Amino acid sequence: MKARMVAIASDHAGVEMKEMLKAELGTLGYEAIDLGTQGGASVDYPDYAHALAEWVEKHEGSKGVLICGSGIGMSIAANRHKGIRAALVHNGEEAALARGHNDANVLCLGARLIGSDAAKDVLKIFLATEFEGGRHEKRVEKLG
Repeated sequence: MKARMVAIASDHAGVEMKEMLKAELGTLGYEAIDLGTQGGASVDYPDYAHALAEWVEKHEGSKGVLICGSGIGMSIAANRHKGIRAALVHNGEEAALARGHNDANVLCLGARLIGSDAAKDVLKIFLATEFEGGRHEKRVEKLG
């Protein structure tokens, strides 16, 4: 069976967590598509958020993970793209709600605000939770 693909990107503050989550994606049976950055040199987070958002837009039904220091900048930048529903998540309950109620397709994490175990848990729940549709469908449609 071919691995499912998930795009992942970070700025310099999120590189360490990105590498850890790439390994976790493999454990969960996903192929991580690493869109950068690769080192600790200071970079501009919008460049990576836009690259990931464009990848998700081009791959219907796909998901992405963005990581920066707080997760806020990445979520703001990604949500500028039509069809992207990026959610800044801190725990499993938020991950389940982001997917189940909002059909989020991009998970945003703050590397300076969430620990490794929590980030792995959030990723697993985000990927495993299906959109509930129903009463949430018309609301998501209004997002554009």
